[in-house]
Amino acid sequence: MSDANVRIPEEARDRLAAIAAAEGLSLRGYLARLAQTLLTPAERAERAEKARAALKEWNGYAPTPGEQAGLDDELDRRLARVAGR
Repeated sequence: MSDANVRIPEEARDRLAAIAAAEGLSLRGYLARLAQTLLTPAERAERAEKARAALKEWNGYAPTPGEQAGLDDELDRRLARVAGR
């Protein structure tokens, strides 16, 4: 496996290093684990479609695109309220 260099602000590097150290990892190990656990936009969309298909098969739930948008807006509002925004 070859290594890559990534240029980020020093403050971001220091923060990531502190998080890694708190978890008993090197920065390299932490970033490698992070890369394995985060989903790309395409992977998230694929999982969302699979979830929609499973819900439709299980109980017939099949929201329209407009209903989905409304539900997304409601979730965003609730998350913003919890985050204190």
